[in-house]
Amino acid sequence: MEVLRPQLIRIDGRNYRKNPIQEQTYQREEDEEDFYQGSMECADEPCDAYEVEQTPQGFRSTVRAPSLLYNIWGFLSMLTLSSLFAVITGQHRNGVISARTRIDVLLHTFRRKQPFTHFLSFFLNEVEVQEGFLRFQEEVLAKCSMDHGVDSSIFQNPKKLHLTIGMLVLLSEEEIQQTCEMLQQCKEEFINDISGGKPLEVEMAGIEYMNDDPGMVDVLYAKVHMKDGSNRLQELVDRVLERFQASGLIVKEWNSVKLHATVMNTLFRKDPNAEGRYNLYTPDGKYIFKERESFDGRNILKLFENFHFGSLKLNSIHISQRFTVDSFGNYASCGQIDFS
Repeated sequence: MEVLRPQLIRIDGRNYRKNPIQEQTYQREEDEEDFYQGSMECADEPCDAYEVEQTPQGFRSTVRAPSLLYNIWGFLSMLTLSSLFAVITGQHRNGVISARTRIDVLLHTFRRKQPFTHFLSFFLNEVEVQEGFLRFQEEVLAKCSMDHGVDSSIFQNPKKLHLTIGMLVLLSEEEIQQTCEMLQQCKEEFINDISGGKPLEVEMAGIEYMNDDPGMVDVLYAKVHMKDGSNRLQELVDRVLERFQASGLIVKEWNSVKLHATVMNTLFRKDPNAEGRYNLYTPDGKYIFKERESFDGRNILKLFENFHFGSLKLNSIHISQRFTVDSFGNYASCGQIDFS
């Protein structure tokens, strides 16, 4: 093949550069024949997992992925700006399925190593809650500023108070649109039933931490719960999480959402826009543990265990974009669904 003049094929109105791959063959023993007669069609891969089209030359399957991922296989570049399409062709259907499976694994691994770009969230920055948070900050500094590590730099920006449902890696406008469509499906299939078509009335009250030693805390959270004492908010967010995990847009790490809102975080000391430690992996996929700066949270937990930040109505789930702000100082929203 001429490298500078590759063969182009046209499929569904798009141009693709053909990358020739030789299929490996070998001589079978006579007693292997019966085994391969029954297994050649599916081999070790699920037959119905992918759409495979039969062509005069054999079989073909198309893989679609964001253009950002194309660096992992440079030879699959093609003439489009927004997305990457790789066309897998072969003489045997099971060979095409096997190649497609391996590419999907490669894509999944690559995606997991990318930093999160967006997250599904409820905004918790209504005026009453912001005022309650500022009162909490003022009282903590007045009563606990002598405790190790406690100062004004580790408090959340009240305009960014939010409740996270799940973290996302969205690498194209098409994936953002796919997320919007999936949220709309969730609304139609179960959110309307759970919410009754009305905002969920909740309270933000009480604080907690998530590590073993309250004397060495790096994050403090405020609790969020339904005012009527029901489990509707938890049920709603868990079902949204489950749906997005099933689609592959959210990596399955937990079976349930921890309903909490960050109010203090030592990462804010160095960077007021810090957002926690997410996707810290080495190139070979191993998790990187980084020792966090801590503060003594024992007095805060004792004195403010049941602090009431305020009541609010949750009426929208947002697709929030990390490291961005809107005109109100909150995370910029790329899309949302409303309950009412």
